[in-house]
Amino acid sequence: MGDSRVPFSDIYLATEPYVKSVGQVRIGASGIGWKAAEGETEALQGVNIPGLSMPAGMLALQREDLRRLQWQRVARGYGLRIYTKSGTLHKLDGFTADDYEQLRDAVKRFFSGLTLEVRDISFKGWNWGKTDFEGSDMSFRVENRPMFDLPMAYVSNTNLANKNEVSVEFQPPRVAGKGTKRKNAPDELVEVRFYVPGTIATGATIPAAKDDEDMSVDGEKSDNDDEVSAASAFHEAIKNAADLGQVSGDSIVQFPEILCLTPRGRYGIDMFSNFLRLRGKTYDYKIPYDNVQRLFLVSKPDELHMMFIVGLNPPIRQGQTRYPYLVLQFVRDEEVAVDLNLEADEDAKRKTEATKLRKHYDEPLYRIVATVFKAMTDKKLIEGGGFGGYHGSQGIKASLKANEGTLYPLDKGFLFAPKPAHYIPHSEIASIVFSRVDASSSNKMRTFDLKFNMHGALDYQFVSINREEHASLEEYMTKHGIKMLSELNETTSVSYKGMDADDDDESDEDVTPATLLGAGGGGAAALNASVGAMGLNSDEDESEDEDFVAGSESDVPEEYDENYESPDDAEE
Repeated sequence: MGDSRVPFSDIYLATEPYVKSVGQVRIGASGIGWKAAEGETEALQGVNIPGLSMPAGMLALQREDLRRLQWQRVARGYGLRIYTKSGTLHKLDGFTADDYEQLRDAVKRFFSGLTLEVRDISFKGWNWGKTDFEGSDMSFRVENRPMFDLPMAYVSNTNLANKNEVSVEFQPPRVAGKGTKRKNAPDELVEVRFYVPGTIATGATIPAAKDDEDMSVDGEKSDNDDEVSAASAFHEAIKNAADLGQVSGDSIVQFPEILCLTPRGRYGIDMFSNFLRLRGKTYDYKIPYDNVQRLFLVSKPDELHMMFIVGLNPPIRQGQTRYPYLVLQFVRDEEVAVDLNLEADEDAKRKTEATKLRKHYDEPLYRIVATVFKAMTDKKLIEGGGFGGYHGSQGIKASLKANEGTLYPLDKGFLFAPKPAHYIPHSEIASIVFSRVDASSSNKMRTFDLKFNMHGALDYQFVSINREEHASLEEYMTKHGIKMLSELNETTSVSYKGMDADDDDESDEDVTPATLLGAGGGGAAALNASVGAMGLNSDEDESEDEDFVAGSESDVPEEYDENYESPDDAEE
């Protein structure tokens, strides 16, 4: 039986992006199999491919599950695309041109009813065409030939950029191997925009591409049906294919209408076993828990609201704007009763058992959200409370550039919120400079500034901090061993300590030539003395400029004059 199988060596398993595992393919009466070569299974660790068994590194596709086979040109030579009846698309790359006939004969021999289709790729370079959804991929076609495919499994967000433009954003591919850093991954596509003109009947679907069709997106129209823009229909088709719509069946918990300060708006939050969804009126996001880097829970200075801050890497995007932090705001005294679906799937069961989540919560909403986020992301929740300001608050009011917010001194860093949210670890701070803290009689400012000198990064300057917070900040920095500098130590400043406070009251009156002249001739002498002290000469010292030729301002020609001549015209 083994002799009847047709083998192909040095074939890559390309179902998942960036998987560089090579092995051998065998085609027989039972189906198609791929087995990793010796020493190649390590690259498959952590990769979730349906049908792949580990640690053997073997992919087995049964004959009964095969639906379609395609042969096409790929970056590694030629590839085999295998569509299964379950909806999965498998890719095997590394074939040579000479392998086509042998592979075609093997398919014809072992798989009755199936043929090896040749998928011709379009190389015209046109940027207009048709779209078609094949399995889990969206194919962009030019003259009924595919130009490129977009995997819908990696779509993180799609929205209508304008009336006829649809934006599609992608999550970075999952990098194989635990501990692999994202910065070592190659450059990748993060957004594609499609211009979709025209209208389509309500309820009509975007048809697949056919021969000799033009670039417009048309559907079967009915006189009784209302029309919507084709861009809206395309937008909904992508949401359905990428599974970005509102899903309630398998979610662990749903938090509706949560106020989000960054990005601004109200979003519904659906928590699943491996990702969360943000659902807004315009934007929907699918955020894997692996993208969550930090969690913060702090109190606003008014003591009436709590802020829950989620650090993301990579950040979510709205057009060209990136949001590395989600800032959620809650009313401190708002208590709700929430039931968790801990039996959603096996991953949810495993996480809830490890984190000891309860099925029912009846407590403040901000505490429930923070608890569920901490359990599902497996990240430490950093809370304020170690620092006490002059009025006992967790943070101090400050401004970063033109943005007012709150600066929170935490155990291992500083957090500024709500917009733009920044976290500054102590390890990245070289020193902190206090500015305008001199309490002399001439300095009546009620605020001071803080400048953060960073190690090899841009400095931060927080301004308009209440002077009453100086003592508590100085105590905090001494406790954590942060180097402090005053403005005098960093730059040379001018001292005004010699000026008396009473002089300020006397100088409120404006000094004019009339006040210097006064009622008598003594004022004129004083005015001349003042002018001489400023280095200005009197009229008798002035000399006439011999080179100056007096003339009217209208003598200078202007470009908007009809008689204007440029220097170039004069030379001609």
